[in-house]
Amino acid sequence: MPIPRKNCEILFSRQRIAQEVKRLGMEIGATYPQGNILLVGVLKGSFLFIADLVRAIECSSMVDFVRLASYGSQTSTSGVIEFRKELEMPIRDRDVIIVEDIIDSGYTLECLYNKLLLQQPKSLKICTLIDKRARREVEIEADFVGMRMDDGFIIGYGLDYDEHYRHLPDIYTVKGI
Repeated sequence: MPIPRKNCEILFSRQRIAQEVKRLGMEIGATYPQGNILLVGVLKGSFLFIADLVRAIECSSMVDFVRLASYGSQTSTSGVIEFRKELEMPIRDRDVIIVEDIIDSGYTLECLYNKLLLQQPKSLKICTLIDKRARREVEIEADFVGMRMDDGFIIGYGLDYDEHYRHLPDIYTVKGI
């Protein structure tokens, strides 16, 4: 399922992504100098981001994952959030950071955030690589933000279209999807 190159344009280069991940790691480390934080990656999109982020955080941290779905094969949210993988580690009385590749409408993140709050973490924060404001439909904000964008469909660095293009090292905007 190749996308013609004429429909793609680099939005964030791999160098810019690396700079932002390093900055986020430093911010998180400064916020939690005692360490012992739990990073909760939202699969599948965040897997590259969380791998790089955990190496950029200079304090002790652990990683767990959840998997949620709201898109299917579409380019916009279906509005129905499905939990496909739950946390394996307890989060009660722990400092927890949800690590998301992109915040778009906010529905998926709001659902996850509220579900994790019920498990009584010591603190619960959100880290996103990309904050896409144009289609936000719920009041949810990230505590740690890498880059911002207005609108558009993007692929690369873990972000996909119908499970393709996650492998691209840069993030591209795609027209015509």
